[in-house]
Amino acid sequence: MPTFKKASLERYLQSRFGRDATLLSYGMIGKESSQGDQKRYGYGTPVKVTFRVGRRVRSAVLETMKPGPFGHEHMADRAQAMLWDYDSYGRLPRHVKSLDVGAFDGQQGLFSVADAREFFVLNEWADGTSYHQDLDRLAKGGALRKLDRQRAAALARYLAQIHAKKRRDADLYKRRLRELIGHGECIMGLTDSYPAKFEFITEELLRTIEEACNRWRWRLRDKPSRLSQVHGDFHPYNVLFRTGTEFSVLDRSRGEWGEPADDVTAMTMNYLLNSLIRWGRLKGPFEVLFRLFWETYLETSADKEVTAAAAPFFAFRGLVVASPVWYPNLSVDVRRKIFHFIKHVLDAPRFEPERVNEYCQ
Repeated sequence: MPTFKKASLERYLQSRFGRDATLLSYGMIGKESSQGDQKRYGYGTPVKVTFRVGRRVRSAVLETMKPGPFGHEHMADRAQAMLWDYDSYGRLPRHVKSLDVGAFDGQQGLFSVADAREFFVLNEWADGTSYHQDLDRLAKGGALRKLDRQRAAALARYLAQIHAKKRRDADLYKRRLRELIGHGECIMGLTDSYPAKFEFITEELLRTIEEACNRWRWRLRDKPSRLSQVHGDFHPYNVLFRTGTEFSVLDRSRGEWGEPADDVTAMTMNYLLNSLIRWGRLKGPFEVLFRLFWETYLETSADKEVTAAAAPFFAFRGLVVASPVWYPNLSVDVRRKIFHFIKHVLDAPRFEPERVNEYCQ
């Protein structure tokens, strides 16, 4: 991310929050990884900023996006993401609020928004513990608690709640499916990020997955009634739990409206990943949570078609967690089972949660 001086950051805070704003501290937020530090790649490094306005002490998170693959090569790509974050975060229930969007100038000063060299978004600080830490505890042999079940069910009900808000826009639904395939952060961006030959993963294998996903796009594209309010990146690192089942969500991505299966597969893929790493199959506490999540969502949402739309979204999430860029330390066996899962889910007419272990063989 761009560097900046304390004085520049304090001047920015004064321009945004008043002349009496005083910077107290700032520093990078370390994102601890689950699965024994399996997850490595990230789009940027957030900075926690603590400042005083009058007698009130406030904290916020300043986020940027680093240049790189996945559709982030140009400053305009990264600016689009920052501007969309600022515009959309406040409209999703439980999401942290965005306080401002601005930019760095050529001298790494901060301002709001002319002569921009790189953009940032300033979000409110939310207390809580990342949900991936709950899964990490279970992956290390921790006992399944009543609270674990309650949290999984609460997350599933939350998705059913936000997905209940619909929008009729056939073109937008087609766009969201198109972006699933071609967006730099999604399927084609991921397949392009794989080495030409990595372990058993070849270009031919990746191409066949792309082609199968595009066939799914054509099956789904004429179902615009499914267009719903979504989070867009609903995985454990983007959920912060406080006491009990109280939580906030972070970093919704790519589109305010989309296919509900995107959110459901994003979370449940992580139950499967953790279980594959620990046991080589879906079993134990992760099987309980996987099934509970799907059962709760299906019952609460009454969406009978979500399992018929899940396949290409599971393929997308599978390509993320099997990626040597995002998860460089996975075993060959785990990666192979994820690719078996992707292939078999894409081949099936409808995803069946009870068949997960069969899909992984």
